[in-house]
Amino acid sequence: MEALAERLSQLDSQVEGAIRVVMFYDTLMRRRVDLPALARASAGLAECVAGIRLRGTGRAIRVSPDGTETSAPAAPASTSAPITLDEEEIGTVWLERPGPPSPLDEVVLDRLAIAAAAVIEKYGPARTTMADPALVELVISSESDEGARARALRLLGFAADLPVHVVAVRSQLPLEQVGRLVCPSRPVKAAPLADVGVLLATTTDSTGFPSGVRAGIGAAESPARSWREARIALRFTTARQPIVHFDGLGALALLAHVPQDAARNNADVAAITRMAVNAEDLDTLDAYCATGSQRQAADLLHLHHSSVARRLEQIGKTLGIELAEPTGLTRARLALTAWRLLDDDC
Repeated sequence: MEALAERLSQLDSQVEGAIRVVMFYDTLMRRRVDLPALARASAGLAECVAGIRLRGTGRAIRVSPDGTETSAPAAPASTSAPITLDEEEIGTVWLERPGPPSPLDEVVLDRLAIAAAAVIEKYGPARTTMADPALVELVISSESDEGARARALRLLGFAADLPVHVVAVRSQLPLEQVGRLVCPSRPVKAAPLADVGVLLATTTDSTGFPSGVRAGIGAAESPARSWREARIALRFTTARQPIVHFDGLGALALLAHVPQDAARNNADVAAITRMAVNAEDLDTLDAYCATGSQRQAADLLHLHHSSVARRLEQIGKTLGIELAEPTGLTRARLALTAWRLLDDDC
């Protein structure tokens, strides 16, 4: 290997040099090298520090030309390239050359990135976020037997001794982006199913969901049950509460099981349906139900509390509910929630 690297440094033709670089990395891959060996060989070939960093795990390998692995602060990379797998960027490779880049540095980095992706895919598990929807469906389906579910989880890279929770997501953002934000420490897998995105993760950071994303988070350790819980929780999300944990719903989760015809025929829900044509009234009632206070609702709506009081008085008359009474507020909250659940069956 050292002899090949030495011959490369003596070549005059960049074309021949590029071909030999390709051959160099083909040889490495046939020898089934791991990431540290790949970095060492690349540093020796390029005659400068070479590095590999994986985004999902945070792992970084930095090797000097003499083959010594070091964690010392890196000098500015003279050239770098992304590692991509399944069209997702999962890391970076780079060279630290004191002087100007070598004419073959770009080729070296290109082949290093390809080789690193191949190593991760083969000896991983793969660190991409997006997963085969068929495998994800096997995991969350209530009809899957435990053997098939366990095999699917293993293929997705989840350890057998860790619980896997499910998140149901509606988002205009790519699912892999959402997954990386809410599960920064991995493992996390994502797949689209119909109009709902699915995230599988051992842990989630609910503060990491970006604006505009709605998500329901399951609580059960069983993936199939967690998926059912996540879909229910997603139905309870609103613009003011875009992230809902199933275990935070408590008895409210029972509303998801009320037949829709029964809900529509309820007098309070029917009154909400008629009132909902007025967006201003609907927003006012929503703020009041969310806070339970006229003054807090006024703060939320950026209005004077007397204006909110007048609106609520009129809304109460329209609904036939005394909103100032605790029982009336409870009725309004339940009716508003039941109305939102109509025709929103995930």
